[in-house]
Amino acid sequence: MLEAFEPQFHDSIADLPDGPLYLIANEFFDALPIRQFQKGKGGDWHERMIGADGDRLIWGLSPAAPVGALAERTDVTEGQIVETCAPTEAIAGEIGRRIAEHGGAAMIVDYGDWTSFGDTLQALQAHAPVDALATPGEADLTAHVAFGPLARAAAPARASALTPQGVVLERLGITTRAQALARNLGGAELESHVAAHRRLTHPSEMGHLFRMLALTPEGSSLPPALDPGPT
Repeated sequence: MLEAFEPQFHDSIADLPDGPLYLIANEFFDALPIRQFQKGKGGDWHERMIGADGDRLIWGLSPAAPVGALAERTDVTEGQIVETCAPTEAIAGEIGRRIAEHGGAAMIVDYGDWTSFGDTLQALQAHAPVDALATPGEADLTAHVAFGPLARAAAPARASALTPQGVVLERLGITTRAQALARNLGGAELESHVAAHRRLTHPSEMGHLFRMLALTPEGSSLPPALDPGPT
């Protein structure tokens, strides 16, 4: 389908030619590799690691050690887990640099929150949750995105406030549009239409779990439906 447009594919954002960047990243950052750290008794951290027990893969903990990237996480108590994702920060840094220097905008849509908290690693196979270590290479692995580190890494590009997907879509008029489309539907088609609207916007479904963050050059307007971020 894309052949008529002669698309160009790049292995890295760093390989793109210089110029304005207009980017939509939907469920991209959640697929990048993470590291997990568990708070220890003395304030240091145990990295959660994978080992082998015979033919089985098992979880284990490294000896406690300080982790510079987590030095300010005083909100975490003993035994709790936080996650880091260095590839996210590296990619966000390149995106932010390009937008700040050449213009454009990025819209990032993913599930997560401003700050990492807890074990969010998930493995899905055939659309169902599975043990992440049971069948390595055969399941999709994802983790919640920590948008705060991403936004900070993207400086000097400006980050918007992190906003739930349902709020953004409502501000853009999704309900009015859905009601207009529903007037010509009935029966199973109407039920499917209502279910799709609910899935995208309702807080108990994708409406709250998925969040939106925009990156723009300093001084430019934000995309519609998004508020300014922290300064």
